Amino acid sequence: MLINCVRRVLPRRLSAIKTKPCTRRCCSSSSAQSLDQVRTLLQLCVDRHYVSPGQSNVELFQRGMCCSYGPLGTDLRRNLLDQWWHSVTASRAQVFGVNTLSSSDRAADGGGQLRMVESELLRQILEQQELSKEQLIQEVHRILQRSPSVRTNLLQGALEQFVPSMELMNRKLPFGLAETGLCLQPSGGSSCPAEVTQTSLVWFCSTRTSSQWLDHWTRQRLKWWRKFALSPSDFSSSEVPEEELEEPASRGVRIIYNFPWGQEVLETLWSRGSSELLHTHKGVRSKLQCRDARKSVPHIVSVTGNVDRGVMAFLSNSLQQLKREDGKQRLQQRKVLKLHPVLAPVKVALDIGRGATVELRRVCEGLLQEFQEAKISAWPGYLNTLPTSMEQLNAKYDEMGVLFSVVIGENTLESGLLQEKRTFRIVLP
Repeated sequence: MLINCVRRVLPRRLSAIKTKPCTRRCCSSSSAQSLDQVRTLLQLCVDRHYVSPGQSNVELFQRGMCCSYGPLGTDLRRNLLDQWWHSVTASRAQVFGVNTLSSSDRAADGGGQLRMVESELLRQILEQQELSKEQLIQEVHRILQRSPSVRTNLLQGALEQFVPSMELMNRKLPFGLAETGLCLQPSGGSSCPAEVTQTSLVWFCSTRTSSQWLDHWTRQRLKWWRKFALSPSDFSSSEVPEEELEEPASRGVRIIYNFPWGQEVLETLWSRGSSELLHTHKGVRSKLQCRDARKSVPHIVSVTGNVDRGVMAFLSNSLQQLKREDGKQRLQQRKVLKLHPVLAPVKVALDIGRGATVELRRVCEGLLQEFQEAKISAWPGYLNTLPTSMEQLNAKYDEMGVLFSVVIGENTLESGLLQEKRTFRIVLP
């Protein structure tokens, strides 16, 4: 019965009430408040096992890079990836998943590529004092040419998969290729790149419809981000200024989240034309032409997202700091993580109250097994043997973002009744 109750409540959520974004004044008090919010959020992420401790690791997380996640952070990221995959591949029948190599032995055809080089081999060359400067440059260049390249995005893999995928579609447009994976990106202005968990949808369409498809996917993606938000107005979209367009894009749109420290890009959409597709396939138009009257080469609309920054965005968006009085009439501040039910890493927490410990544990173990069989994530809080008050227990689960907490007490053994607490997500106008 408890399992069915959780199943019924999990899919429900209160309708988000759209509001106009408030005007933020640049003043010292607001800056101090924003800094305090950032510190509180990052400390909570470490304390509640979303991110592993360590200053450098937390800094990677704040910059939107792939970091060392804790158990809850790992599950949150997986849930977000699952929702992205379902939204993209199930949104249209013509979207297929691909899985391309993270490294390649293709010869370098231009600058900007990252290469994997064995450090010992490079050191041996640099220590050859008899070589002149020009000879050293030639040797290093030769090693780089023979070393595998590491991907900085997922676009190239989709371009290489275009021809076999087009045959699957009977050479008809439009269709898309979706992929998720790790890529290397510049880390906060540093020359040393860091890993980023990326999502990629590469949409192939006709020349005359590419702008319409860019608008379509912009609406769909912004709607998707806002769907899981406690405060949807913090997510917005904006056109990329002409001077910031990357080659060879003719248009671009950014999906943005307003963090306490400023705006950051979550997803970027580009209308890229057909030049990259032609370059990948050596300019052979005949194998790229689709079955239409014009026999034209498809245009590309790319949608690239940063999942690690998305995790940070939803944690920031869902954190509420509430003030309430405790049992002794003292005013206390309480942190509550109100994640969307489908994203929350823990749906139910199981604990024991007063009573016969052995019997209560058996009840908890039986319930835990039922939840696992029903594929509902449950937290075995009853394994913690340290004495904890109900106030401390509720505060802990609020910070963890647990949707339900169930306490098994001595009354349960007698009457079969459970003590239950729910965390409701309310969007205020």
